[in-house]
Amino acid sequence: MLLSLAQWLQAMSPDYGYLRVFQYLTFRAVMAALTALLMGLIAGPFVIRKLTELKIGQPIRGYGVESHLVKSGTPTMGGVLILLAITLSTLLWVDLSNRFVWIVLLVTLGFGAIGWADDWRKVVRKDPEGMPSGEKYLWQSLIGLLAALYLVFSISEVSNMRVLELFYSWVRSGFDVSLPPKAGLLVPFFKEISYPLGILGFVGLTYLVIVGSSNAVNLTDGLDGLAIMPVVMVGSALGVFAYVTGSAVFSRYLFLPHIPGSGELLVFCAAMAGAGLAFLWFNTHPAQVFMGDVGALGLGAALGTIAVIVRQEIVLAIMGGIFVAEAVSVMLQVSYFKYTKRKFGVGKRILKMAPLHHHFEKSGWKETQVVVRFWIITMLLCLVGLSTLKLR
Repeated sequence: MLLSLAQWLQAMSPDYGYLRVFQYLTFRAVMAALTALLMGLIAGPFVIRKLTELKIGQPIRGYGVESHLVKSGTPTMGGVLILLAITLSTLLWVDLSNRFVWIVLLVTLGFGAIGWADDWRKVVRKDPEGMPSGEKYLWQSLIGLLAALYLVFSISEVSNMRVLELFYSWVRSGFDVSLPPKAGLLVPFFKEISYPLGILGFVGLTYLVIVGSSNAVNLTDGLDGLAIMPVVMVGSALGVFAYVTGSAVFSRYLFLPHIPGSGELLVFCAAMAGAGLAFLWFNTHPAQVFMGDVGALGLGAALGTIAVIVRQEIVLAIMGGIFVAEAVSVMLQVSYFKYTKRKFGVGKRILKMAPLHHHFEKSGWKETQVVVRFWIITMLLCLVGLSTLKLR
């Protein structure tokens, strides 16, 4: 919005030449981060106060960690604050004609809406389980597949008109259209190695990345500050990848695919970092507010969508290793319990409690120890992910 205004003023009069600074992507990214940070810090106390007045408190499962029972009633759905700060800051500083920013915003808000409905059922209906998993996955799958169908063609083209033309060509050809190499699955640490996925393979992978990232972040969000800081770090690292792939010069030099328009996602990633840090101010232990599913599902989906656009799905799994570990721990725990119950009549567990962070709590780690150590691991994994830019 401000970019369009600056361009209009420059066209009206040469006296506004100093507004050319708005054309610099890095400047707008820094300002987006600061804007989202200030929005979150200023609006945070008001949002927490309103959530408290409305009695939108977090219900705590009776079979959870005993030390968490004191958190019952802490305001939840604070993720609304994060998503609003991201959206407003992004719209202020981004190039509104960029198609990638819009798809990421729509996916983020769509998954956030699913999380909002889930949180609302938990709060209003006093049901700790919230929305049934089948219903939740149905809506997640719908948004994920629609996003995947759009991205499979937009990665290869430079405008929405060309996307529509390629889609029609795909339908007329009997669903047989090849994709360029940059739409393949890139393997980190190797030069120009990518595996062709085909349209159906790309759609399937994109769906898994978006929905999987969303639920992985949601599973991680179980301790004060545990999920939001890794989201900030991974999102910031993805912003670097977006900046590189959006530049014809840098992408060629670093042997990465050039995705015209993807650089604008740096503004979104910066806004996400600023909003996340503002939320952490109130979410650090002892938390004054929880983000709830509305924040976790939306932020996770955003990370997955950005990773697909910049063609770094594997690197996302590396940098978001904590999210992956949390999700895998739940799948292994549930699968092993069902298997042993069916085979021996009594269910057994691999971990003391899932997700993984609860296992460490049950093992004697304090909550702050788990959180900070997971932050340190994420920081190291992000550095490994960023090293793939050069180590190829």
